[in-house]
Amino acid sequence: MQMCRLLCIVFLALIIMPSIPVGVDGCDLDMSICGAYAPGDILIGIMLPCHHKVKGLHERIKPERFQCTGFDLRSFLESLALIHEIEQINAAGFLPGVQLGYLLCDTCASASKALQNLGEMLTINHSLTLQCDLTNFRPRVKIIIGAKYSEVTIAVAKMLNLNMIPLISCKSSTAELSDKMRYPVFLRTIPSDKHQSKAVAKMMHYFGWNWVGVVYGDDEYGKAAFQSFLEDAEANSVCLDYQQVIPHYLDLSNNRQYIEKVAQRIRSSNAKVVLLILKAELVRVLFQEMLRTNTTRTWVAFDSWSSNRVVSLMDGINGVGDILGFRFASGKSESFHKYLKNLTAPPEGYNYFIEKYKNLRFNCTPECFSNKPPSYCPPPELLKVKSDNACNLQDPQEQNDDYLVEALDTSHTYLDRVTVWAIANALKTLLKCNSSSCMGEINFQPWKLLKEMKKVKFEYDNNIFFFDKNGDMSNFYELNMWEKNGNTRRFKIIGKYHVLEEQIKLKDMENVIWFSTASNKTPQSRCSERCTPGSVKKILNVSCCYNCTLCEEGTYTDDWDLNNCKKCPNGTWSLKGWTQCKPRSELYLLWSDPHPIAMVAAAAFGVLILLVVFIIFMVYKDSPPMKRAEVRLSCVMMVGLSVSFASVVCFMGKPSVHLCRARQVMYAMGFTLCVSCILVKAYRTFVAFLPFGQLTNRRLHKLYNPPVTVIVLTSLQGIICILWLIFDSPHIDKTPPSPQSMRKIIQCSEGVTYIGFGIMLGYIALLALVGFILAVKGRKVPQEFSETGYILFSMLMYLFVWVCFIPVYILKGEEGISVQATAILMSSYGIIFCHFLPKCYEALHGSKTDTLETMLRKWQVKSRPNLDSESEIDIDIPGLSTHFQKNSMCSTSSTSTILTNLETPSVVSPTDSEQVIKPKSFDKMKAYPRSERQLKRRRRSISF
Repeated sequence: MQMCRLLCIVFLALIIMPSIPVGVDGCDLDMSICGAYAPGDILIGIMLPCHHKVKGLHERIKPERFQCTGFDLRSFLESLALIHEIEQINAAGFLPGVQLGYLLCDTCASASKALQNLGEMLTINHSLTLQCDLTNFRPRVKIIIGAKYSEVTIAVAKMLNLNMIPLISCKSSTAELSDKMRYPVFLRTIPSDKHQSKAVAKMMHYFGWNWVGVVYGDDEYGKAAFQSFLEDAEANSVCLDYQQVIPHYLDLSNNRQYIEKVAQRIRSSNAKVVLLILKAELVRVLFQEMLRTNTTRTWVAFDSWSSNRVVSLMDGINGVGDILGFRFASGKSESFHKYLKNLTAPPEGYNYFIEKYKNLRFNCTPECFSNKPPSYCPPPELLKVKSDNACNLQDPQEQNDDYLVEALDTSHTYLDRVTVWAIANALKTLLKCNSSSCMGEINFQPWKLLKEMKKVKFEYDNNIFFFDKNGDMSNFYELNMWEKNGNTRRFKIIGKYHVLEEQIKLKDMENVIWFSTASNKTPQSRCSERCTPGSVKKILNVSCCYNCTLCEEGTYTDDWDLNNCKKCPNGTWSLKGWTQCKPRSELYLLWSDPHPIAMVAAAAFGVLILLVVFIIFMVYKDSPPMKRAEVRLSCVMMVGLSVSFASVVCFMGKPSVHLCRARQVMYAMGFTLCVSCILVKAYRTFVAFLPFGQLTNRRLHKLYNPPVTVIVLTSLQGIICILWLIFDSPHIDKTPPSPQSMRKIIQCSEGVTYIGFGIMLGYIALLALVGFILAVKGRKVPQEFSETGYILFSMLMYLFVWVCFIPVYILKGEEGISVQATAILMSSYGIIFCHFLPKCYEALHGSKTDTLETMLRKWQVKSRPNLDSESEIDIDIPGLSTHFQKNSMCSTSSTSTILTNLETPSVVSPTDSEQVIKPKSFDKMKAYPRSERQLKRRRRSISF
């Protein structure tokens, strides 16, 4: 056990002791390790680089004192923000009965110097007791704030892991520090660099910059940030034209060579955007070289210099081009401004940094402005701090003004204040504080505070702050644009990047004037022109160098520079090169379109005409024209036509399976009924007036039965329709539209094979053709005896319309619906105009040939040469019953004319031939005596 203890002591001593001085009592105040101190019950350590470099660090060969040079006003301001917030907490009594103190040490941007400071902070009475078990280790400093640069913070965090002393930073952002296996004591009030690199990559993608260069430092911060950016750049389609490294120590002898080499690479590249992951001091040197060679670019800054005031005030800074970058959350404090205007050291402590600043500002040193200033004079950039009234003042340490408020940006100290409040809230929980006192132990082990820090959650400035599982605070970044302000630059916030949402939100971009374009038009930095929405990249060599090709049908792109076309979701489609998918427009006869409205109006008008015709037929049913037109058959025809007109309505609107079936069945049955009646009329004329043998006449006469004929013919069509509906029923056509079309035709398919549809139409055509042929055979029969002329024209029109319909229906597939509906209307109107309206005209204006005598005389003259055969047919001819008793029939002979009434026979006219009108029944014929003048042999007789 003793051996183990001894080995531990030796090991720790070898690590820590070289960096720890024996004490500071024998040192001059100017050479003290830590430059500011204020006593308190709980001491907070602060590590910040109030100087930005160590003189001759690369030449060190023995453990001499570190000589820090280059007073850093920005870091000095950050240290003052921490001190001021600690004093504010004490003044507010946030921890009742407990005073917070601080110990501020200058790291000089060096990890070795920081480790020396760490030894000073952890000593008790200027010595460090080494133990194997550090559980009860109680140093005077309970928590350390710092350091600024990630490389320094990493070194300090590794040492603090031994003691589990919490280290909290508001500046070190490298992603490496989020690893709690390696850095369990580290916390920070800023997001990790992995978020910043993602924000930078997203910003480049947003502005369309996919061809960029990167320059980074060779320290831990630069390397880690660069590696993180590489991953995010690839994810956001950003390519690197080059990557250059600069040593992070400015006083290297060959530093100028590195800068010139990097500047030359920047000038030779066609990448117009350059990302700089560097310290502000290195950026300043690089910009000087850019100004010397008159090179302009668009510069993207990491947080290390994105709001650096010194760089923004460089001579000729407007000549380098556009500068923008992300910085952490910011905000100003009026109480802090008052503090800066009245800087004093704490009454029981000291602050040598304040003394040094006041000497720079108010000490009279005119010799430093000569051509050959003494060695003790500050560098030229710090001489600008000198007050114009310095030589008129007595004691520089008693002077104050508002220079720090006016010359520096105090808003970036916002997270310094948040850091102090995070510690205070954790202490309040650990010390069990209430409104009047704190009951916890003040000299606690630091790891207990670390435990509470990880759980703390508090509100500050209307924002909620807490640490995630990696010890980071995930809030937001502000996007800074360096806008022109005379010969210098000032910072303008143009947007934010929300870490949790991973989104950039920009504002007022229309008011941003870019140096590169001298307008609000964003400068470009690309290897290839952007692929517009609707096209995709065809990669050539690297992912950012490509050609653009249009997306095929059914695919789309809705953003710029996409690698692959997206497939349209179900129910949508796109044409070639489209930027979005749209539902295909459904094409069918809309009720609101002019054509359907016209067709429905035509169908309604047709029904109206039929109604008027029906009324006329009923009113004049006893007139000869109407009796010859056979009112009953005509009324049945009107019913059929009305059904046909009604079927047209079913062609309108969005089709459904039921409408597809109903419209075809309605038309088939209605028009078949109409044509069947016309066929009966044609057959009546054909049988009555054309010469046949007696046996043939009798057979044809037996076939003449209008009700049965109409019913049978219509029923056959019904059977056809039933079989059609069963075996190959009409349905909604599911044929996919053409890939080049955005119209989806919603139409009915009249079956898979169209056989049923063809048979249905063919059957009607067959009936119409038969009727047409019969009418042609009887075309010489006077119109007074028959309707052959009307039948000829109506059937001819029907056949013509439907013969034209077939090729048009086949060729105009998507217009087949309107074509068939139009054909139905035309054929229906053909029957109305050719069949019914002439009869109505005759009935309304009277017939000039409405006497039986005149009709028979005309027929006698026309038919005499052809009446050779001997036959007798009994057929009812409506219209002649007006001359006889009801139910009486008569027979007409071509060789003799005798009109015999059932009650009083009378001779119509003396002619060379005789016409005999006799009863239809042969039995009845025997009941009436024949005239002597009647011929024994009759060539032909017709019974009415």
